[in-house]
Amino acid sequence: MEEEMKQAAQKGDINAFYRIVEREPLILKNIDEKEFVETPLHTAASCGCTNFAIEMLSLRPSFGRKLDPKGYNPLDLALHNGHEDTVKQLIRYDPKLIQVRSRERKTPLHYVAETNNADLLSEFLVASPTAIKEVTIRGRNSCASRCVKLPIASF
Repeated sequence: MEEEMKQAAQKGDINAFYRIVEREPLILKNIDEKEFVETPLHTAASCGCTNFAIEMLSLRPSFGRKLDPKGYNPLDLALHNGHEDTVKQLIRYDPKLIQVRSRERKTPLHYVAETNNADLLSEFLVASPTAIKEVTIRGRNSCASRCVKLPIASF
């Protein structure tokens, strides 16, 4: 069943997801009970299946804060795989995802600052201005990770 769910998430097939739920109504609850797990939201976000990702986030907001076995949250995976539209839609749905800590207590904002993505950085700071205060295990905030010069018009 989990492999079938993973395939639905990879394809962004919401109808296939609900066919699985019809057969096993507690599947999301069972996934949610695991401490470190690749949820359907992780899979969809890493593949750039935005609509499926939003569907998962709306059904199980806790999936947005879960870490997979490698220590990454769904927003991290979307960022690392270059799915900016998925990233933007996820933070529009839940801006608090910007402050979810992963490996080394890094947030998605730290990653965006490190990659010098001024467009996403400005969107993150507008959506969650207090996220800049979050520090890693090394005591660094996103500005210390790498200072990025933004045009004033970005804000």
